[in-house]
Order: sequence, then C-alpha cells, then structure tokens
Amino acid sequence: MTILSRTLLVTAVLIAPFTVAGHASARSGCASSVPYVSGDGGYDTYRIPATVTTDHGTVLAFAEGRHNSAGDTGNIDVVLRRSTDGGCTWGPLSVVAAGDGDTRGNPAPVVDPRTGAIVLVTSYNSGAVTEGQIMRGEVTPEQSRRVFVQRSWDDGRNFTAPRDITNEVKLPGWRWYATGPGHAVALTRGVHAGRLVIPANHSAAPDAGSGDTGQEAKYYGGHDLYSDDGGDTWRVGFVDSTYDGVSNANESTAAELPDGRLYFNSRDQVGTSAGNRLDTYSSDGGTSLDRPYAVQHTLDDVPVVEGSVLQLQGEQAPLLFSAPSGPTVRQAMAIWRSADDGATFTKMLTLSQRRAAYSDLVQVDRDTVGVLYETGATGPYETIEFRRVTP
Repeated sequence: MTILSRTLLVTAVLIAPFTVAGHASARSGCASSVPYVSGDGGYDTYRIPATVTTDHGTVLAFAEGRHNSAGDTGNIDVVLRRSTDGGCTWGPLSVVAAGDGDTRGNPAPVVDPRTGAIVLVTSYNSGAVTEGQIMRGEVTPEQSRRVFVQRSWDDGRNFTAPRDITNEVKLPGWRWYATGPGHAVALTRGVHAGRLVIPANHSAAPDAGSGDTGQEAKYYGGHDLYSDDGGDTWRVGFVDSTYDGVSNANESTAAELPDGRLYFNSRDQVGTSAGNRLDTYSSDGGTSLDRPYAVQHTLDDVPVVEGSVLQLQGEQAPLLFSAPSGPTVRQAMAIWRSADDGATFTKMLTLSQRRAAYSDLVQVDRDTVGVLYETGATGPYETIEFRRVTP
C-alpha cells in the first residue's frame, strides 16, 4: 500500500484505500461539517453522537443536549439534526426526547428494514441522581436507569413519545443501564432477518454479604436487547455476567458480519486485563455469545472510551472501527480496518490530532462513510463534527 500525506482542514494520515472526501470533488460535495457546537441552541454542551442513514438517504445526527454542564447527569435532552445532502449541511435542531429536568440520553437508533421506520432506544434517570448513586443502590426504581423506545415514520421529522420498556429489558438485580450509545443493528441475513439488536451494558448488585458497594467497575457487564417485531416488544439477549474485574464490558457497539454473525466490540472499563477494548461474537442473532468477551489487542492504542463499528456493504467489504488513538488520552480520532471479521484491525486513517472522544460510523452512500465524533482544539467536547471519508 502507498502512504500519502494530505493537508485539509486538519492533518490526516492516510493509507490506501481510504481518503477524506475533499471540497474539490463534485461527487463528494464536502469534506466535513459541524452539526453541533457546544454553547449554541441553549445547551452548555453536546455529547454522545449517534447516526444512521434512512431509506430516503437522509443522514440523522443524534446527540445529548446537556443544558447546564458537560456532566453526565442533570437536565439532558436527546436532540437531532437532519441532513439531506450526505452530511454537508444540516436542518434545524429538534428535541426528540425532552429531559424536563431529568436525564435522557444514550441514543441508539436503527432503521427497521421491514418498514423503513427509524426506531430509537434511549436511557433515562432522574436528573437529581448520579451514576455512582445508582450503582450503589441508593435510588428508587423510579429514579434509577430506565429504557425507552420511540419511532419515526416520516424520515426523522417527528418521533412518537418515549415508551417505557424497562420491565422487558432490565433484569432484577441490575442497577446501572446504558443503551449503546451509537447506532444499533438491523439483521438482514438468516433466520433472524429483520431483528433489531441494541448493544447495551449494565451493572449488577453485589452478592449478599459482600463488602462491595456495587460502584466497583467489576460489576459492569455487557448485554443486548432485541425486537423481532419492529420495536413493539423487546427481550434481553445475551448477558455477560462474569463480574470478576478482569474484563469489564461497558459501552458497546455491534455490526452484522457478511456471514450473518454479530460482532460486538466494547469498552473495557478499568479491567485488570492488559488492553482497553474487548470483543466477542454471536451466531444466533444476539441471543447468546460464541465466547466470553476477550481483549482485542490490535486496538491497544485506543484509550478507555466509547468506539463504533460498521460493516461496509459490498463484496469483500471491510469492517471498520472508530475511536481516539492515544492509549492514555482522548485525542486523534482514527479509523481502523479489519479484513478478517474483527479478528485483527489495522489503523488506516487518522482524522486529526485534535482532542476527540465518542464517535459513530455510518454508511452515507455506496461511496461515502461518515464519522460523527466529539472533538475540539482544547477539549474533546467543544463540537460534534461530521467527517466524510471515501473508502
């Protein structure tokens, strides 16, 4: 492969076959855009990006609009901007799920392949409590983490009111709960074609008599939830319940591989194993795992942070992964490529050396991949940028 250097809006290190779509390209239209700038629109900070492309070709960019600070608790809305030109320009901001003083977030959108509806699953807790209090079991069920689903039948212009599905998808003994964040998966192959799969994570209560509080990172575990009827009803799929502190699966992302298996890639939340990324597979549509989560050592230069995976469409198309690329600091957003269904990854493109954090990947069209990611000059939460990449 030939290594190229190019100066665009920021410095990007490119290794074929990836390039950043340039302004001079009539086919691409633009290189990047910035749908969210912290401080604009009545919000202190925008965080937690998630994106999908609808059946009409509209790119939807979801985020959390945090009213009062960059913190994870308090008055937080789920917001949305739509783009009808591949992510080059964006329509006005809309509120999809209003916090009204409470915390709504962790957007996990997916397009239902049977109906074209956009199905959005999100998480909730009282704005008066923190993740630590929830993990320690110091809150009521009403204040604690709950799960909601919404639908849009008009290409993301309007969404139904959030509907509580907590009793269907949160097991007894679980305390923390988080959907995604980032896009979910609609299966297209095999006996489970049409199934909507939402990667998620939870924390468990300590065993009776334990001296632990439940806030220890070892109580994090991964799981998924799925629907076989377009989001009407939901079930819990696999549950990672090791809780041994070696590998602590946290924020998760998923992709359907060309052979129909599901690939799950998760943040390792301060596990004692060497490495910050974990992965595993499911051969039965997310109902169970083929093996326990294990460290993915070809992603050892990723810090402790959320990441995203995307299986490109087409013959021999690669699996992509996005995340920051400093092993101890959130900066230098990059894209990795896997040609062996996630067994190994190779870094192919660094978008920028600026600070960066959460991201989500989306296939914009046959020729373009989008990366919706948090970034800034002095801190990673100054903007959410949409970068177009041509594989």
